[in-house]
Amino acid sequence: MKMKSNQPKASAEQVVKDIRRATRRHYSTEDKIRIVQSGLRGEDSIAAL
Repeated sequence: MKMKSNQPKASAEQVVKDIRRATRRHYSTEDKIRIVQSGLRGEDSIAAL
């Protein structure tokens, strides 16, 4: 016989949020500053940055 778990299953929405959080890019402070400066100078489009 299988025993039922008392823990509720994670909703699909929560699973998607967890995956997005884990795969999100993390930029260093220096990278963020460089990206903002490039955007202000107008060297590249915002989409390209």
